[in-house]
Amino acid sequence: MKTLSLRIPDDELARRLEQESRRTGTSINRLIVQALRSFLGLPARGTARVHHDLDHLAGTWSEADAREFARAAKGFETIDAELWQ
Repeated sequence: MKTLSLRIPDDELARRLEQESRRTGTSINRLIVQALRSFLGLPARGTARVHHDLDHLAGTWSEADAREFARAAKGFETIDAELWQ
């Protein structure tokens, strides 16, 4: 584990860190580490790495898109009995 020293000359930032620390019951050190991990795109410690490959598509379909997809995929709901004998 690497130890770093951090000076915070910004009184407002220091005050907000202290408030958030009290509000969440989390140490200021942990808050800063979490913020840095988030800023650098790293997963929170103790969590599995999550793939975000398709995140940019989430929530982009319109109702019409969803209906069209459901219509196009309708054939996949039918079971071909001959294949299961």
